[in-house]
Amino acid sequence: MADRQPSSVQTQRGAPKPNSAFLRKLQDHAPNSSQLIGFLTLLISGSVLLIFTGLTVTVTALCFIFFAPLILISSPIWLPIGTILFFCIAGFLSLCGFGVAVIAALSWMYRYFRGLNPPGSDRFDYARSRIYDTASHVKDYASQYGGYAKDAAPGA
Repeated sequence: MADRQPSSVQTQRGAPKPNSAFLRKLQDHAPNSSQLIGFLTLLISGSVLLIFTGLTVTVTALCFIFFAPLILISSPIWLPIGTILFFCIAGFLSLCGFGVAVIAALSWMYRYFRGLNPPGSDRFDYARSRIYDTASHVKDYASQYGGYAKDAAPGA
């Protein structure tokens, strides 16, 4: 029996331990320090945002609970006021948007007529030349075949 014990110890020492391969793989895939700091930053900022979200939902629910009677009692006043405010704000924003569009168009036209070649002026020049060419072709066609058109439509 004494002979068997040292041989079994030797086979255990020579054979790889079942946990050593797992630990070696774990060490190979361990994150470096910058990855660890990035993960911790993500974890902390995510936790803070989750806490703020919970606080916001809680405060909103409490405000609805406490102010619901006031909202219900004063709702006949808030509906017309809200409608008027909505249309006033929508009209003001539309006016501002149209004003910006008019200023942009006038600025583009000023730069175009001054010869500064604003963006899109080449397409505008191309369209203008196409319209001019088409009009001249129609004029030539009408002058050449004008007599036939009068014959085909005597009332015209």
